Amino acid sequence: MIKVFKIFGVILAIPILLLIGFLCLLSFLPAVPKNYTKEVKTGGDIEANYLRMGKYKVKSTKSKATELTKYNYVYYPEELKSSNKKYPVVIVLNGTGILPKKYQALFKHLASWGFVVVGNDDGSTGFGKSADETIDYIKKANEDKDSILYGKIDIDNIGITGHSQGGAGVFTSISIMEHKEDYKTAVALSPTHEETALAFGWNYDLTKVNIATLMIAGTKGDFETQMVIPIEKMIDMYEKISSSKVMMRRIGAEHGQMLYQADGYVTAWLMWQLQGDEEASKAFTSDNPEILKNELYQDQKISFKEN
Repeated sequence: MIKVFKIFGVILAIPILLLIGFLCLLSFLPAVPKNYTKEVKTGGDIEANYLRMGKYKVKSTKSKATELTKYNYVYYPEELKSSNKKYPVVIVLNGTGILPKKYQALFKHLASWGFVVVGNDDGSTGFGKSADETIDYIKKANEDKDSILYGKIDIDNIGITGHSQGGAGVFTSISIMEHKEDYKTAVALSPTHEETALAFGWNYDLTKVNIATLMIAGTKGDFETQMVIPIEKMIDMYEKISSSKVMMRRIGAEHGQMLYQADGYVTAWLMWQLQGDEEASKAFTSDNPEILKNELYQDQKISFKEN
């Protein structure tokens, strides 16, 4: 009888162990395909251009951080080590369960366009605390003679982006946190809408956003379109922002895909806002902005305020 129970126990344990192993495997699988810059479909010349890898070779480093952020991950143009230039910064906020190790390709892509890209291991980015800590880290590194970033940061050109919970964290960071005035621009990808964000304690206030903001979501799947950011909620969020703003939805993109599917325009936006790239600006401005005629997007809205 004891032998039978042992056999029965082993039989029960096998699927549990397999499930644990499967979940462990999932935790290491990338959330962003390594070759997404070659695989994602584009619908305009500007989108296609900025989805390509940029001209800079990329290096990366990581360092221990606080109890909240665990590690700081920095991706940067290789030339930074020997250059006298200052580089604009993009802070990246994680979505739920998606830490930097799962979307390294996105960090590399942005850095290849001349940005210093900084992320961390915070799993609760919606509260905005890790974004503030990252700003502190960047400023200290810029003043630290032993840091690779010493004297290399363009403090006047810092942007922030995030997906899902990270998108909510973007709005928290730029509306109510201590360092909200340090950001020049923001990109929120499929941000958790206000009511749900409030239920989680992510208390952003869109009426206090005062920087140029790009918001993009997808159109596929109940999770994206009914739970995370229904179109009516997205429009309401857009209308509460009084600064320059753009919104649009990527046709056929599910929630997880929005982390990278619109990266051509995310990069173009950051190139325009943080590096003054006039060619990139044509995606959103001019008499006929590319995003309005790109058949891969819908629900586009554009509103720019004069400085």
